[in-house]
Amino acid sequence: MSLTRDIIADGIADPAPERNSIVKPYVMSHGTLECHDLKASRRFYEEFLGLECVRHAIPAMVIRCGLKFHIVAVQVGDSVHPLNVLNHWGLDVESREKVDEAYENALKHKDTYQIRQVLKPVSQHGVYSFYLEDLDHNWWEIQYIPGFQHEDMFDFGDRFSMDDSANPADLTELNVKNSS
Repeated sequence: MSLTRDIIADGIADPAPERNSIVKPYVMSHGTLECHDLKASRRFYEEFLGLECVRHAIPAMVIRCGLKFHIVAVQVGDSVHPLNVLNHWGLDVESREKVDEAYENALKHKDTYQIRQVLKPVSQHGVYSFYLEDLDHNWWEIQYIPGFQHEDMFDFGDRFSMDDSANPADLTELNVKNSS
């Protein structure tokens, strides 16, 4: 039995039956990110992040890890759009120690994989994690949370009204200028 199956007994989240939406999808299947060079990005994804990659088209490949959801990496060359740390992909590891180990390896292999920034590990929003910016300006959060965070996010339902206003100044904990 794999660790993914041990932690996530049921990977299916049925759509809410009371949806009044125009589109009624049955699954969110994929997302997209940009990369400068597929070959260099694939090396980082496979060798450093441990993701599975398959090149399915000349300008693109798909990447995945653990679930039946994939990211399409599209080679756009110099047209890559740098992102903010708030636009990131999350990868879960087994323990706080694994987060620290990944952090140390990110620092150690920063030049090898052209990692642009590595932020220090912190405990925030209920997880212990750190962020890194890859060679293509995509951000990755390596995190540990006991169990599987996805369940809690949806099982608890809305905790705040949509009338509660968000203050961008509250996001200063993710300031990329505090990188290592």
